[in-house]
Amino acid sequence: MPTQSAEQALKLLRDGSQFQWYVIPIFVFVVYVYSVEIEKKNWSAVFAGLAFWGMDWFNEIWNSLVFHFTKYAPAWGAPGKSAYLILIGLNIEISFMFAIAGIVFVKSLPPDKSLKILGIPNRWFFAVLWSIFCVFIEVLLNSVNALTWDYFWWNTRAPWLIFLIGYLHFFVVAFLVYDMKTIKNKIIAVATIYTVVIVEIIVFGFIYKMI
Repeated sequence: MPTQSAEQALKLLRDGSQFQWYVIPIFVFVVYVYSVEIEKKNWSAVFAGLAFWGMDWFNEIWNSLVFHFTKYAPAWGAPGKSAYLILIGLNIEISFMFAIAGIVFVKSLPPDKSLKILGIPNRWFFAVLWSIFCVFIEVLLNSVNALTWDYFWWNTRAPWLIFLIGYLHFFVVAFLVYDMKTIKNKIIAVATIYTVVIVEIIVFGFIYKMI
């Protein structure tokens, strides 16, 4: 039997009547962020941002599958107010945030990828630092029920799992793409991520109706 929060999210899932006009300026802002980087030909940031966003889609799909197979709850749900709930744990506001988050976070990276901070390679240092920051934000969101957690293995008593599976790989992949030497390799990496995501959406979403 679904939890109360899961049932609440299901009632909002892909309900177009929840639309709010603030979505449009947020979308324009996302486009603006990418346009600025493209204008500067900062392709490393552009592809890193896309990689980061793609990794979030991968996470959101398996989270939806958790609910499908358990019929109890997703690892995280987003039953709160939203202009559009895309998946049970992903609303349009969250998606737009992740769309630009990768670009924001790579701005913190030193130009010299060999530089160490506190004896740690700076890419790993910032991947860990920003992952911890994101877990902290999730704890705050959970405290106001914007994000809900219904499993003992995914809550404040097990933050290491949120850190590892929820965020760390986002940053590792985005930073790897950012540091790739050629645009061709960046394109291949990002295209691979989105190919997997699109196949999952087609199979689990449109064919089997599981998400």
